[in-house]
Amino acid sequence: MKAIRILRRNISSAFKSVVRNFSLSIASIACTAITLILVALAVVLTINVNNFTSELESELTIVTYFKENTSEEDINATIEKIKALDGYESHEFKSKDDWKAEMQAISSELDTALSYIENPLLDSVVVKVSDATKLSATAKQIQKLDYIEDAKYGEGMVDEVITIFRVVQNAMVVIVVALILVTAFLISNTIKLTIFSRRNEIEIMRLVGTSNTVIRLPFIFEGFILGVLGSIIPIIITVYGYILLFDHFDGHLFTNIITLVNPANVVISVSIVILVLGSIVGMFGSYRAVRKYLKI
Repeated sequence: MKAIRILRRNISSAFKSVVRNFSLSIASIACTAITLILVALAVVLTINVNNFTSELESELTIVTYFKENTSEEDINATIEKIKALDGYESHEFKSKDDWKAEMQAISSELDTALSYIENPLLDSVVVKVSDATKLSATAKQIQKLDYIEDAKYGEGMVDEVITIFRVVQNAMVVIVVALILVTAFLISNTIKLTIFSRRNEIEIMRLVGTSNTVIRLPFIFEGFILGVLGSIIPIIITVYGYILLFDHFDGHLFTNIITLVNPANVVISVSIVILVLGSIVGMFGSYRAVRKYLKI
């Protein structure tokens, strides 16, 4: 019960301090809000870039053609070998008749042309891999199997696209981490300015024999409160801003190829990140600032 009373007293003291030092509290909250908005935007962008990258990579496949007149038994045996390869995820078999039907559906000219000639196409299997970086290696392994005429996955262009995807993903991670560090620095120093204005109060409490813990706790709770209050505005802007953006563009950005992540899968995770970051940095900034003035 004593611990609960102490906790309640410290929290009450922290709230009173925030109100009493209203102008400095507003400055801390404003700085926290501005920097966390940038972090929120970077996190939302990163989530969508990663989603777009994953969707494109999931569409990358290896189209494997069997040699002409390969028997059904040999085709099935070869498919079993493909399924055993490292990186295999799934496959779809397409016979030459399936290919012919698809091509005939494209235009009346192709329909007419293919109707008068013997089917020149080959049976095939479209293979998906678990990791886009394994496309090249898997295609080479498939190429070496018996009864395989060719294995195509868009060599060259696909490899370049995958490289670009990896660079973009890594760049976004670096940007988010850098923004978080800058945010932590700015918020911490802003809260330290708030504590600095009350250094005499801290020194007096220390001189009359108040323990370091008793002095420090209200300021740590105050930093927590300032961090939480500074997180509210970025969270509101992120939630409503992203929902409006998603609805305005009908879930796509500029083109149907770029699909935005559903708000339900974004706003909660981003809000938690912003709230946790703001509160932790607020507490840490207060802790560091008070510790300096306890050394007398």
